[in-house]
Amino acid sequence: MSVFTIRQNHKRRYVILFLSLACFIIYRHFRGPSGKIIISRSMGLTANSSQFTLGGKPFRILGGSLHYFRLPRAYWRDRMVKMKACGLNTVTVDVPWSLHQPQKEELHFQGGLDLEAFLQLAADVGLWVILRPGPYIGTDLDLGGLPSWLLRDREMMLRTTYPGFIAAVNVYFDKLIPKVVPLQFKKGGPIIAVQVENKYGSHARDGNYMSFIKEALQERGISEALLTSDNHEGLKHGGVKGALRTLNLQKMKHDDIKYLEAVQPNSPVLVMELWTGRCDGWGGLHHSFAAEDLVSVVREMLRRGMSINLYMFYGGTNFGFMNGALANPSYKALVTSYDYDAPLSEAGDYTPKYHLLRDLFSNFNKEILPEMPGLRWKEQYEAAILFQHLSLWDALPFTHEPFRAQFPVNMESLPVNNGNGQAYGYTLYETSITRGGSLKSGGNVQDRALVFVNQSFIGSFHHRNLELAVPDGKGKRTLSLLVENCGRVHSGKEMDNQRKGIVGDILLNRTPLRDFTIYSLDMTPAFINSLYRANWKTVPSKPSFPGFFQGRLFVNGYPSDTFMKLPGWSKGVVFVNGQNIGRYWDAGPQQALFLPGPFLNSGMNQVIVFEEAEADLKTQFEDSPDLGMTVDI
Repeated sequence: MSVFTIRQNHKRRYVILFLSLACFIIYRHFRGPSGKIIISRSMGLTANSSQFTLGGKPFRILGGSLHYFRLPRAYWRDRMVKMKACGLNTVTVDVPWSLHQPQKEELHFQGGLDLEAFLQLAADVGLWVILRPGPYIGTDLDLGGLPSWLLRDREMMLRTTYPGFIAAVNVYFDKLIPKVVPLQFKKGGPIIAVQVENKYGSHARDGNYMSFIKEALQERGISEALLTSDNHEGLKHGGVKGALRTLNLQKMKHDDIKYLEAVQPNSPVLVMELWTGRCDGWGGLHHSFAAEDLVSVVREMLRRGMSINLYMFYGGTNFGFMNGALANPSYKALVTSYDYDAPLSEAGDYTPKYHLLRDLFSNFNKEILPEMPGLRWKEQYEAAILFQHLSLWDALPFTHEPFRAQFPVNMESLPVNNGNGQAYGYTLYETSITRGGSLKSGGNVQDRALVFVNQSFIGSFHHRNLELAVPDGKGKRTLSLLVENCGRVHSGKEMDNQRKGIVGDILLNRTPLRDFTIYSLDMTPAFINSLYRANWKTVPSKPSFPGFFQGRLFVNGYPSDTFMKLPGWSKGVVFVNGQNIGRYWDAGPQQALFLPGPFLNSGMNQVIVFEEAEADLKTQFEDSPDLGMTVDI
């Protein structure tokens, strides 16, 4: 072979290598999440007179909401693949400030809060992303996803241009937004739109606020289409120039759609939150929205050329203390389950809504959808016997150092957690009394308090019970109030007033109580793990309450999902291997807690239950959920 031929072959190889590399770069830059080539990444989501375009091609948003923070990371892909198999092309992602920045000095984006990994996974599965970075997201979370340390400022005005709020938002956005900017559509990522705040029209109290949030996003590099999202009554005041207004509703209300078209003519209609169900409150019923009714609404919207986002497509679980609360008509805390009667159940199972929607989307798009993934096995485990007991009073040495104050101090203002106060859990207030009489809370207990004299229970304060009788006794006695944050209101005008614990004077015979010793019982994983060192005792015939009860669950083989039931128990919190899986309450409607397999170990698992008043000493593990008695929406 001649030298000339060798050189020609080398040139040919280099050309082939260069072309291959160029093709790969073009593929990565111009492909959609499903791998299909998009005409141009320079043209993002655009709202024309009657339809959206993406990459210059007509595009209809068929989306669904999925909360990464209400789901074990091990199940992210499973829920996304099921979403894709239903016929959806977009996932809507809310970002909870309160979970990412639990303290001013700490921002967490790892493990189950790895937002970048979640967004990359959406792209790998073949889903576009609508990002809702807040700072307020609502989503039935405690304080709507805002961190409780904001309330340490007594003058705080949330969701306004109040300097203290704006400064905190700037710090948060400085960390959050750079993480998502590279994942925008025009940069080769899955994010096709970003929402400016959430439902501000129904809250509107500052005419400059929405402009500030919009500019804060754009100044940090957000360049994709901007949206706002409001109910009918909020459409007028919730918009901001340069962002497409979208609508939230559950049933087809033609007047709402006409009003949107009047406020925003010559634009496609996007129902940003088409509610598939509703959240549940303790003491109420489980809400259900008939599958046939939902599908009828979706069918009509598709026929009219509208885009939709199903809220929720998968609801998940309010693990820990993340649940919010309703303010109207009266305060009601939300339950642990966030099943939401969504197309995918809390455990990721297919529901009639899922199957009907899949048929509808398949016929509408005239395409064969991906196969539906198989379901995870649900296991009925042997009951766990909780054979060890630790009273609340014996657990106090493992809490934060007690704080002494002349006046009661609310949770958020306590000098704990590096000066960030207490966000969740319980707070114990103790003082001395020398007589009995009438004890009045004056509405200053938020939200619920168990009251004790010398560790003997005498009654409780809550929103409907503001007075108790304290029995007479000799000498100095200890009066204790164990106050629970049952969940901060997540929307409305009451958000600025969501400080928890004791927020004002408690009166005994019209005299304010003074000189308190205050214990912070936030029940973090660190606190629960520290109880290993406590002097646990075999459960006595009459255990004291409140108290911690400990036992073990044995798992043979690979752990499966299960549902924990506590018949004979009253009210409390469950921890499995240190993980707070949520609250239970015999007030219902929820009768079983979802316990995902990834929270369990093969072999022995530790179960700790904090119970306020009554215990059966065993917990059951079933293979089916129980969300309680149902009421139709």
